[in-house]
Amino acid sequence: MTIEEIIAARRAQSWREELRKSKKNKERTDIPRVHMNELDPEYRSHNKEEVNLGLTAEQAMMEAQRCLDCPNPTCMNGCPVSINIPTFVKQIEKGDFLEAAKTLKETSALPAVCGRVCPQEKQCESQCIYTQKLGKEAVAIGYLERFAADYERESGQISIPVIPEKNGIKVAVIGSGPAGLSFAGDMAQRGYDVTVFEALHEIGGVLKYGIPEFRLPNQIVDVEIDVLRQMGVQFITNCIIGKTISQEQLQAEGFKGIFIASGAGLPNFMNIPGENLVGVMSSNEYLTRVNLMDAANPESDTPVFMGKRVAVIGGGNTAMDSVRTARRLGAERAMIVYRRSEEEMPARIEEVKHAKEEGIEFLTLHNPIEYKGDARGRVTHMVLQKMELGEPDASGRRKPVVIEGAIEEIEVDEVIVSIGVSPNPLIPQSFSGLDVTKWGTIVVNQESMQSAVNHIYAGGDIVRGGATVILAMGDGRKAAAAMDADLKK
Repeated sequence: MTIEEIIAARRAQSWREELRKSKKNKERTDIPRVHMNELDPEYRSHNKEEVNLGLTAEQAMMEAQRCLDCPNPTCMNGCPVSINIPTFVKQIEKGDFLEAAKTLKETSALPAVCGRVCPQEKQCESQCIYTQKLGKEAVAIGYLERFAADYERESGQISIPVIPEKNGIKVAVIGSGPAGLSFAGDMAQRGYDVTVFEALHEIGGVLKYGIPEFRLPNQIVDVEIDVLRQMGVQFITNCIIGKTISQEQLQAEGFKGIFIASGAGLPNFMNIPGENLVGVMSSNEYLTRVNLMDAANPESDTPVFMGKRVAVIGGGNTAMDSVRTARRLGAERAMIVYRRSEEEMPARIEEVKHAKEEGIEFLTLHNPIEYKGDARGRVTHMVLQKMELGEPDASGRRKPVVIEGAIEEIEVDEVIVSIGVSPNPLIPQSFSGLDVTKWGTIVVNQESMQSAVNHIYAGGDIVRGGATVILAMGDGRKAAAAMDADLKK
């Protein structure tokens, strides 16, 4: 056979392989995206059972078949913790569910959490070739992540990452939210003695106090935390760094590195008349009391008032969590009040959908300008200014503009303000040497998450001022890699 014949044969073979692959991919792209099984809206709106029920094995394998084995998997570009998405998806397609869970754990300390609460539609799934090139719905990466993590937990065969011999170096983590837990897991896998200090009585940070169980059951969080315990991470609760233990005491106890992940627990308010009335509170207080302090129980030491006409001010995920919680606590009229249109809402599309199904009323293009109360000082009405959309602001969203004279007054007996949070000021105020912005966030090197103090790193909301779970976890991973490199010098 001549050289020319060999080349021609190889070209023909390559062409046939490409044709076969093209036909197979055409079959894959014809598979419709799976839909998550959910509880009935009327039933679920009266209890705290998890709304999303997960995928069956058959659904997961079928959805995984949609993955096109892209030579350049752009989905990974959208993942802040660098999960090997193509590998775990293909393992699910083959039925290797436990191996898929192991792949997830190589880079994520909280796969079952992320599969539930991360905004995949804005991250990994937004980079999927289906949405980028084919104009179709992305592969349901988040659903598949949840499936693999849930399968492993329910099988009882939970894998624990291999931990090397301890190197004898102690590191401290301040805060047990997603940034702190991600950092702790990565440092434990590098052989460090890791101690996590948590101010509250429960481990999990915002995963426990900020996200209701109908979206993220506490049991799910506890299982992931238990894996970290088995990896050797120690947790100390009811310990306020900066009060219970000082910066100097941490150093005296031999901690060579400190990662600050104390979150953003300071609620923002609008500073309008009537915000001090009884019945007006922040979403932070409301959700923390309900989620962590059994406030929905009338026999609780700290019961929460369960309003019948509840307004939640804001349009983010926390606002959706708050209004859906109010619905479950007996609100007959539960309202979202948001100054922009629904298209500008930062909340996940899924959360808005679930809220609507559960009977939540959306008062978009409305902004509260005053709350009115009775002689006892309890809120009875909210005064709303109607808005319209003008030109885009710095965020790229169209700016809400007042419609002069368009005022509406609505009866309420409870108002929950959910317009964002500011960083917890305790650590910036009690630690010396840190650079702090006018917003109260800690200044860090964005590549390493290192602060102005060499052995202190920070990430999550204390740096970002408010972010998603997965972005906070990405900060934790980045800080762990940088601190490890620094401590090995």
